[in-house]
Amino acid sequence: MDFSFDGFDGFTAKTDNIEIKKTKKYDRIWRTGNGGSIDNNPLLFEGIIYFGALDGYFYAVSENTGKILWQIKLADKVNGSSPAIHKRSIFIGCYDYGLYKINIDTREVEWIFKTNGEVFSSPFVHDGKVYFGSRDSYFYCIDAVSGQEQWRFKTGACIATAPLVEDGKTYFGSYDHSFYCLNADNGTELWRFQTGNDIISNFPFVTYKGIIYFGSFDGYIYAVNKDTGIENWRFKAGKYGVAGGIPYIHDNVLYFSSRDGDFYAMTPEGNILWQFRADGPIIAQLPRIHNGKIMFGSEDGNMYFLDLYGNEVGRFKTDGLLFGKFLLNNGRIYFGSFDCRFYCVDVDTMSEVWRTTTSTTSKAHIPPVNEVFEASIKTSTDTIDSVGEVEDKYSASSNTLNLSDYGEKSEYVTKSEYTHKSEYTTDFVIFEGAMTLGNGGVYIPVNIFPSLAPEMI
Repeated sequence: MDFSFDGFDGFTAKTDNIEIKKTKKYDRIWRTGNGGSIDNNPLLFEGIIYFGALDGYFYAVSENTGKILWQIKLADKVNGSSPAIHKRSIFIGCYDYGLYKINIDTREVEWIFKTNGEVFSSPFVHDGKVYFGSRDSYFYCIDAVSGQEQWRFKTGACIATAPLVEDGKTYFGSYDHSFYCLNADNGTELWRFQTGNDIISNFPFVTYKGIIYFGSFDGYIYAVNKDTGIENWRFKAGKYGVAGGIPYIHDNVLYFSSRDGDFYAMTPEGNILWQFRADGPIIAQLPRIHNGKIMFGSEDGNMYFLDLYGNEVGRFKTDGLLFGKFLLNNGRIYFGSFDCRFYCVDVDTMSEVWRTTTSTTSKAHIPPVNEVFEASIKTSTDTIDSVGEVEDKYSASSNTLNLSDYGEKSEYVTKSEYTHKSEYTTDFVIFEGAMTLGNGGVYIPVNIFPSLAPEMI
């Protein structure tokens, strides 16, 4: 098995005799149409659930009954961007290029901050400021009360990640293949880490014990020191990329998924514990755990329930693709589907409590999941030193980005002082002896990871 990158605009992943190549930028999210489908993460506040939809409406729904209490029509669809609350006002991005501030008491729009591109990025509110990115390639910081811009930062391509603000720093990724860390007060770059392809996430990134975790369309999940930008480890999780979702850490175990439909449990140090294969791609998911059940959704329309050992214990079926985070509260989960319905499901019984329908049951058009990839039969057995290529051009050997690599000019051209070489030697983890178990689980022989106790395997 070998892997290589074919230029900055695409990558190649070779598995046995099949070669998968990403041939262009991932534009599926920008070409999604209008309709009653739901593709964002709901917010719960004072017994009311708030979410947007691709019909252009912003909804307020009763947590107990699912009744729509009120709704506001925005100028365009809400896709990806999820609501954030600050002092009884909600912020949400829209494809009319705007970030909206909506007062939940008056049920009116207070102001709209306009960018020059669609806002897929979810806003993050911290210390009276709102942080978010736009398709126009800028990352913005604005005042939460007035809507006045505080600063902006130019990247090399569009931004479709939800930022994280923590310890005076803000973290986000870009289609320019870079993961950024900026000073949250003034937007000064502290470090950047270059991956092999686009970075997309519907959720604020997660940190754990000084490490920040994120995925890229190059197929890797990365663990990077959140203060220095130095890579700790990486794990190859799929040939179709790791994008949309982020890991979830529970009891010192890291859970995450790939677009191939694989769901992983790993140690925070990068050692795999088990793997589960769903019936469809797992995109834009933040798994959660309740009463010994792991939950996540898939493009096959199912909400999956696994036990802590990777065995499926049940699933809840909808009639549409599942994207985005679900709410978990008091033993119930709340989530929207591309079937134009918003659901409440009991975790213990895995059965529906209620559902509500958006303004139309006409589903939004969405392009095929992997249309930016091409598959072909490998015609040559020649191999190349792919690890060397990754180190030379894409890995953490140099966390400095040459803007000419992706052919777009940036207003920010100062060379980063942070050009650390990774202390982690890139090795691809291959499980030749893995055995598939029932219900999609995978057994990993203990001798592959002798440092792990058998009960952890």
